[in-house]
Amino acid sequence: MTNPKTVATLFEEEPMSWGLRGDPHLWSEMREHFEGKPLPESVDELIMLIETMFEALTGHPISERDSFVVERISDGGMSRGMISPEFWRDKVLPMMRVRYFDLQKTIHE
Repeated sequence: MTNPKTVATLFEEEPMSWGLRGDPHLWSEMREHFEGKPLPESVDELIMLIETMFEALTGHPISERDSFVVERISDGGMSRGMISPEFWRDKVLPMMRVRYFDLQKTIHE
């Protein structure tokens, strides 16, 4: 198990469903990147970290309107490597907010 005081902890349990086929790969990259990165002091800082890393790993801001391909994670096929910024904005970020507060509660108990 990941150190419970790192951002990577929030990425341990994967979502029940994904936006597009590249999203699970990006999720894994995020988890790896945040290994050892301490939880920030606030949920707003956490969201900023995730948004910044999203752009660093994809070359696109999370605010992008349309889906896009990240060639690095595309392993062939038409929809491979497709990333849904909408999925990350509408599903992942809210999920991370909840997980952050849940984790903070368990740390302080």
